[in-house]
Amino acid sequence: MVHCSGRGQSPPADCDALDPTLLISVVAALCVCDLSPAQCDVNCCCDPDCSSVDFSVFSTCSVPVVTGDSQFCSQKAAIYSLNFTADPPQRIFKLVDWINPSIFCIRNTNYKPALSFINPEVPDENNFDKLMKTSDGFTLNAESDVSFPAKLDAPPTAKYEYGARLQTSDSFLRFPSPLTSSLCTDDNPAAFLVNQAVKCTREINLEECEKIEALSMAYYSGPEILTVPNSRKKVPITVKSIIIQSLNKTLTQLENTTILQLALISAGPVTLCSNVVLEVKCSLTYTDAGEVIKADLSFLLGTVSRAVVPLQQKFVIHFIQLNTKPVPLSGNPGYVVGLPLAAGVQLTKALPCWLMAQKVESLLKGQGFPDHVAPFGNSQAQDALDWVPVHFITQSYNMKDSCQLPVALVIEVKWTKYGSLLNPQARVVNVTANLISSSFPEVGDEKIILISTAVTFVDVSAPAEAGFRALPTINARLPFDFFFPFV
Repeated sequence: MVHCSGRGQSPPADCDALDPTLLISVVAALCVCDLSPAQCDVNCCCDPDCSSVDFSVFSTCSVPVVTGDSQFCSQKAAIYSLNFTADPPQRIFKLVDWINPSIFCIRNTNYKPALSFINPEVPDENNFDKLMKTSDGFTLNAESDVSFPAKLDAPPTAKYEYGARLQTSDSFLRFPSPLTSSLCTDDNPAAFLVNQAVKCTREINLEECEKIEALSMAYYSGPEILTVPNSRKKVPITVKSIIIQSLNKTLTQLENTTILQLALISAGPVTLCSNVVLEVKCSLTYTDAGEVIKADLSFLLGTVSRAVVPLQQKFVIHFIQLNTKPVPLSGNPGYVVGLPLAAGVQLTKALPCWLMAQKVESLLKGQGFPDHVAPFGNSQAQDALDWVPVHFITQSYNMKDSCQLPVALVIEVKWTKYGSLLNPQARVVNVTANLISSSFPEVGDEKIILISTAVTFVDVSAPAEAGFRALPTINARLPFDFFFPFV
């Protein structure tokens, strides 16, 4: 890291005096959105791999400000923005002075490693001699209870943090994904606890399909994932299922999960490539200590002809915590708009089933659950006959020797457009609350169940019809002799 404005040992007087090439390298080292090596990351304005053509299709700068360590009192900051008035749109780069508003800041430093904690290198059979030469030596006495194991896979505190790249024996675990276009790029690293489901298209030369690694099963099943970063313990990837899709889209699941090789088939003028990877689903099991302990793959293979080139592939990766059942998520990690709120209750043997069911239902319905809903936002309380009643429905699935507990409250609100076409008003016409219960074994020890609530709004408006006004009538009084002498 290069610090400007007099904070290094021998820094330039000002960042503006830096050579432009050096300045770009300094900013690139601090660019947190630059995730793909030798590839342009979408909306990453500080990515040195992006060109002016890439900037012209960006919608925003995901990292608008790039600075060094935030503990300094003052430093230079790189400001990025997009000029959409230009044709084509252009990236704008500015270098400004950034002042730290905190009174607790670092003015000068002559030892840059002191700004962060560095994980110490743990001695093992491979690096012990090197550490002995670089250190002042070890002091051991009779009271010492210090021992060094012959081999350590990783530092004791090492674990995967959220968003960290999953390491393999020689690099990172990567899955294809689209970047600036729908075309597949094979440099997308998988991140810990980040579920992904992407589709991309791949341009291929059918005659050379056997040479394209991204089409073969071995490309995805070959890597071995490290249980934790920098570990020597590896988790092999296991193939759980293989489904074959024929040219007419019929599916057949194979009993054997042996790795199938790509095969080029020529039958007269027709050329086919079989055992091509169309879809990959990767399931990774991890512990609460941040260790990956299991990796399973499911493949959808197909036979490709010239009619389906370019080829579309789908890649799915999801994480499952050990000793837990996968449940539908409402976001990762933040909630996604439109998905239900998730909550949980803890079951104990101290409470009987009927009382627990009552408590869960009360939790789902909340305080003062209404029995009527106003049709309009300005409906008056005295117009009780106009209000819409809430229809409450209970669904349950009975099992012998089980406890019936509510697990979900699904509310459906039907509304319609009311009034003029020029200014339609929303009117509620029906509300249904559906309480869904499920059976659980009689509780012995403590148990946690997932409960959820969801509200959906359904538009039941009838098609609009044009209205016709009545023809105007003439109401006029005429003199009695107006039509004389004809009448």
